[in-house]
This record gives sequence, structure tokens and C-alpha cells, in this order.
Amino acid sequence: MLNSLSAIIDTFNQKVSNCVAWLTTLMVVTMFSIVVLRYGFNMGSIALQESITYMHGLVFMLAIAHTLKIDGHVRVDIFYQLFGSKGRAWVNLIGSLCLLLPVCIFIIYISWDYVQTSWSYLEGSREAGGLDAVFLLKSLVPLMAALLLLQGLSEAMKSICTLRNRGTR
Repeated sequence: MLNSLSAIIDTFNQKVSNCVAWLTTLMVVTMFSIVVLRYGFNMGSIALQESITYMHGLVFMLAIAHTLKIDGHVRVDIFYQLFGSKGRAWVNLIGSLCLLLPVCIFIIYISWDYVQTSWSYLEGSREAGGLDAVFLLKSLVPLMAALLLLQGLSEAMKSICTLRNRGTR
């Protein structure tokens, strides 16, 4: 049961990551367009420039759970690589339950009013001609924490399965 639930979460976060990965290509094309317009035609667009920030935020905030899934996060750990699969499972389980999940819950809790206030007046750009969707950008904070929370639960489930000798780790 834990393996199948973990696989569902992993698949969901993989699909989210696949969707936002395309934004990196769009960011390059958009940035190239900004440079060509500015230096080739002496034209500028605040909205186009702000769209780079929005895409960058989307990529990093929504792909962070995928980074955890593929074990791509920075690990400052001297002993972890010396442990066997069960030792690593213990470290991952304790780290998820005692650090990752509480931090994700705290981020969701602490950012809720911040995002709600932004939505209450549909906060827009402070720049004239900017994008009127700052409230959407701010919504990425609790969304990121929720996706990371789900992936943390998945990683904890995988660790439990490894400790029970039923895992794939």
C-alpha cells in the first residue's frame, strides 16, 4: 500500500516537473526577444521582463519536489554515503519526519495570510505596464510547500518500506 501511494505522489510530482521544465526553453526565447527588441529596435517591455521572473519562480518553486524525488538536493553529510540502505532509510525517515515535513507545514501556515492578502486585492505589478498577477506569483509559496510536503511523505513511505524489506531503495 505504501509503495503504491508513494508511486502516485512520485508520478504527480514528475508530471508537474515535466510541465514546468518547458518554461526554461520559453525563458531563453523570451530573454533573447527582450535583448533583440532592446538593442536591435530600441524597444522595451516591462511585462515581458517581468514574465521572466514569473517563469523563473514557476520553475524553481514547482520543481523543488521533483529535486527531492531524484535525490538532487544538496546533502551536507559525511556519514550518509557510508551507510547501507537501511541506515540511509533511517536518516531519510528521521529527516523527513523531524525536519522536512514540519518546515513545509510551517511555510504553508506562515505564508497563508500573506497570499490571502495579496489575493484579496488582486495584487499587481508596481511598475507601469507590468503584469497584474503578483498574487499568482505569491501563491507559489504555499503551493511549493504543499508539493514538497507530498514528496516528503513519499520519501518517508519509501524509507519505511526499505526498513521493512519491501522497498525499492
